Amino acid sequence: MANMVSNKMLNDAKIKAAKPRDKDYRLTDSGQLYLQVSRAGGKHWRMNYTFGTNAKGKPAQKTLAFGSYPSITLVTARGLRDDAKAVLARGLDPAVERKNEKRAQVEAVVNTFETVTRQWHAKQKPRWSKIHAADVIKSLEENIFPKLGDRPIGDIKAPDVLQLLVAIEQRGAIETAHRIRTRCSAVFVFAIASGLCEHDPAGSLGKALAPKPRSKKQPAIVDGHDTIDQRISAIRQVLIDAEAERCRAITKFALRLLALTATRPGEIRFAAWSEFLGIDWDRGTAKEPLWRIPAARMKGDEDRKAEAEGDHLVPLSAQAVELLLELRPLSGDLDLLFPGERHLHRPISENTLRALLIRAGYYQRHVPHGFRAAFSTIMNERAKLLKNPDDRAVIDLMLAHVPQGTSGSEGSYNRASYMPRRRELAQEWADILVGDMWPPAIHLGQPIRYAATGTGRYM
Repeated sequence: MANMVSNKMLNDAKIKAAKPRDKDYRLTDSGQLYLQVSRAGGKHWRMNYTFGTNAKGKPAQKTLAFGSYPSITLVTARGLRDDAKAVLARGLDPAVERKNEKRAQVEAVVNTFETVTRQWHAKQKPRWSKIHAADVIKSLEENIFPKLGDRPIGDIKAPDVLQLLVAIEQRGAIETAHRIRTRCSAVFVFAIASGLCEHDPAGSLGKALAPKPRSKKQPAIVDGHDTIDQRISAIRQVLIDAEAERCRAITKFALRLLALTATRPGEIRFAAWSEFLGIDWDRGTAKEPLWRIPAARMKGDEDRKAEAEGDHLVPLSAQAVELLLELRPLSGDLDLLFPGERHLHRPISENTLRALLIRAGYYQRHVPHGFRAAFSTIMNERAKLLKNPDDRAVIDLMLAHVPQGTSGSEGSYNRASYMPRRRELAQEWADILVGDMWPPAIHLGQPIRYAATGTGRYM
């Protein structure tokens, strides 16, 4: 045991004057604090205390180390002693509490928001499509990680998250802000379950954000007519006028396929050849042809996009298959059906089809999305006239509308049901829309530009 020297309180002069001896010795202060001087000349702060009992049932003697002088001054050492005594007063062991604090500090450094987010993402990824999984992590990498990524997840407060969400709102991306809030909240819930934080600061921020804008009804040519015959004539005329314009055959094919399938414009833009099933491209034949649109590309909430069986199934009419067979030589060696003119690995612009309709004279009268409205209006009206009330539910499925009150596996199952009737309705719609119209092949080799002189470009 080191020799004890003096029972008087220390001061800086005594500490500086202490010289090494042939044995370690101690300079005592007060409240069990002392300075241990080693034979090598080191001066180390220590504090003796008792906590609990030893194997013999007697008070257990323990020692705390506070560091070395002069990096730890006398004043600092006394403060550390007082902190330890305060912990003892609460019935806790200061040595254990120090270890817990150090562990918490290490965990705070390791368990940053980005680290925990990637752990959460890895657990969710198996039940998501590749596209949706990539979209989720990319949105957080771009919008959250730059500011909060290296922060300990337990230290992040609601104002920290709200500040970033408001910045997203100010870009005009209100729906994106709500979507990212939901994803952040899911990360915090995962962290709570993992014992890494205690609260979800993003959970209640939805009400602090601007409300999601109500979707405006998009103009459709059928809205200006009273009878079903007038509506059919009007929607057919839209295709006739648009296809009479000079543009690439690929653009006209995209518009016609949009009309035939009553899908959303974004689903047409990103349509990939790998999604079309049941067509023998070499023989030009088809058996139960189907367009399987991945759930991640469908409009809807996070659950719909993440469902393994949430793909939208679009039965293809004979006219749709004919169009695809004519399109195949143009883009069949690419991933996308409708590539852009300049960049073949990118889809046509989101404004391409709208621009075609505007040139055809339908500005603010009909937009690409209007073909869905036309299909719904005409086919539902037709179902009523033919006394087929059950067709209303089938038409909703064809439009990828999820019935209210339907969720989970039931929703997934319903999206694949009624397929025979869906095929019949798809064919009936195609016959109504383009049954006696020119075949798509007529657009091949036609001029795609208006020019002052010359014949223009061909494709």
